Amino acid sequence: MNMITNTIGRYFAGRFLVAALGVFISIFMLLVLVDYIEMVRRTSGLASASALMVAQTSLYRVPQLLEKMMPFCILIGAMTCYLALSRRLELVVARAAGVSAWQFISPALASALVLGVLATVGYNPLSTNLREESKRMEAQMFGDAPGGGVQDASGFWINQVNREGQSIINAARSEQQGVRLTGLTVFRFDTESQFKERIEAREASLEPGRWLFKGVRRYTLDSPVVEQDSMYLATTLTPLQVRNSFSTPETVSFWQLPSYIKSSESSGFATAGYRLQYHKLIAQPFLLVAMVMLAASVSLRFFRMGGVQKMVLSGVGAGFLLYVLSKVTEDLSKAELMHPIAAAWLPVCVGGLTGFLALLYQEDG
Repeated sequence: MNMITNTIGRYFAGRFLVAALGVFISIFMLLVLVDYIEMVRRTSGLASASALMVAQTSLYRVPQLLEKMMPFCILIGAMTCYLALSRRLELVVARAAGVSAWQFISPALASALVLGVLATVGYNPLSTNLREESKRMEAQMFGDAPGGGVQDASGFWINQVNREGQSIINAARSEQQGVRLTGLTVFRFDTESQFKERIEAREASLEPGRWLFKGVRRYTLDSPVVEQDSMYLATTLTPLQVRNSFSTPETVSFWQLPSYIKSSESSGFATAGYRLQYHKLIAQPFLLVAMVMLAASVSLRFFRMGGVQKMVLSGVGAGFLLYVLSKVTEDLSKAELMHPIAAAWLPVCVGGLTGFLALLYQEDG
């Protein structure tokens, strides 16, 4: 009996992995295609953007977006797997051989746990590195073209004050968590808050005690435009301060988050976003397990009993509600109204317990 159970377990685990990876690859290819079409539209007038470079940029940008959709890939993959097994009556054969529902969902649970661990320790650092590389390629393609690349509605802003006065820096794009900026506009004021000049630059890099601007144009009220290859602007900002202004927790890899949290705490910066991201990545394997539980609770019904479409829709709806719950807890945590550990683990507990109770009622109730 143990040999039969082990053989069936390996078979079910293989079917689940094939279905989950199939959904993941399908969504990945769809996102790459959509992003590539959008990038082609944005770069249609740029001579520096080749088709290969645009495709590579899209390919590097998508993994980080797809990481957020990984729980839904597991949910859809598990539902597809169990519905296919039910349609072929393989679940009937397994039950007839004395295998309970808990035994033939256990391989999928173990597989989802392993996939979640690999996603946290391997896929997450890879996706963040690829995202940084895509930013570098975007800056290379767009240069100082206005509105190029993917950016926030108003770009990135930072304010600095030193003995020379105040400088307000706006950058269209940020790389390396704000250490390198492109598409810059700087408004400078003197010590009496009077407008001094406006500076436009192609790029800027943060060096110890100063910003290095390249491709500079300087505009003043009573002088003609001055063009310079480079210029320096004194600053008291440190890489840590710039990183907290320009970076988001999603751009920091799992292995770097503890040091980011520690350095931000020592400097007095808010760490709620970084802590939440760290605990979400730790909880990710168990969230994937919870998604398998939800999928199994709505996918083990035999086709001949009817109501399969309704149960599938209920599974998709449950996944959507779990996503809404995770967004609500995330916003509460970033507003420091909820502890990051509670915000990261509450969706996991709700999803896992819901699927477990539903399976318990169906199989043993």
